[in-house]
Amino acid sequence: MQKRRIGIGVAVVVSAVTLAACGSGSSSASGKGASDTATTAGGGDSKPAASAVSWPAPADASAQVKAAGLPMLGQEGQVLHIHSHLDVFVDGKAVVVPALIGIDEAKQSISPLHTHDTSGVVHIESPVQADFTLGEFMTEWNVPLTKDTVGSLKTGGGKELHVYVNGKEQTGDPAAIKLAAHEEIALVYGAPSDKVTVPSSYKWPEGL
Repeated sequence: MQKRRIGIGVAVVVSAVTLAACGSGSSSASGKGASDTATTAGGGDSKPAASAVSWPAPADASAQVKAAGLPMLGQEGQVLHIHSHLDVFVDGKAVVVPALIGIDEAKQSISPLHTHDTSGVVHIESPVQADFTLGEFMTEWNVPLTKDTVGSLKTGGGKELHVYVNGKEQTGDPAAIKLAAHEEIALVYGAPSDKVTVPSSYKWPEGL
């Protein structure tokens, strides 16, 4: 695969060879941090209706990548090139994983962990072999993740947080989950009565 470089002002196309074709998502810039705000966006695939919770991509992608302890690159790495998929559910409804997490269009730089669109596909494209974690990605998104919190949402008062990988519930620190090729990760926050069909896999487009 050819190396993809960063470009601005073109439509999002996940399967394009160049990053320029994926560089202008429909994400909204946040202020100092992600917040729970109303959104009118609809759900995708077979997910439930969209949640009223919206966590936009950070306004300063480079700062969040630095907070995650990761580098910003001039182009996507090719030594490690895999993809994971992330679903987030709050109170039984899907939360959009925004485009341009880990991509700084103004500075023409990109993190080894990033999103091109709102599909939930997390691109792991590094110039060196390394382990990358869900916690690093969530830090880039500016949505903190611990065993008791996701974003500004905390457990207690009838609310629970469950984390699944390929349909199997995980225990321990969810931030420590390593991202693997074609892995399906689901974060499910809400009351036990909320009806969520936890996905065990993702229908990957050809080429990913």
